[in-house]
Amino acid sequence: VQLQASGGGLVQAGGSLRLSCAASGSIFSINTMKWYRQAPGKQRELVALITSAGSTNLADSVRGRFTIDRDNAKNTVYLQMNSLKPEDTAVYYCRADGRYFRDSYYRPFDSWGQGTLVTVSS
Repeated sequence: VQLQASGGGLVQAGGSLRLSCAASGSIFSINTMKWYRQAPGKQRELVALITSAGSTNLADSVRGRFTIDRDNAKNTVYLQMNSLKPEDTAVYYCRADGRYFRDSYYRPFDSWGQGTLVTVSS
């Protein structure tokens, strides 16, 4: 299963961006979809997650500014980022786990996207 992230770019502080991440392959089901970010010189951190039932959780640092949602028909997860701050600058990665079909079996997957760069200028 492959994940393709998009939507990053350069934005001024206070601006907004919407990231997308589409999963493709012989997907049977997707459980949790997540967004992580990694700023220069820092560890990768979990930003937001959404379960198959639509329950969400966001990191304290982004709660109230970011929202996560998904389109199950398109196997796509989104991260709406508002009121962006320079400290939100990072490479953003998506991640999804679930089951896919191959060689007559349903198999688990846990896949990462390639990352999309978000730069917030002050």
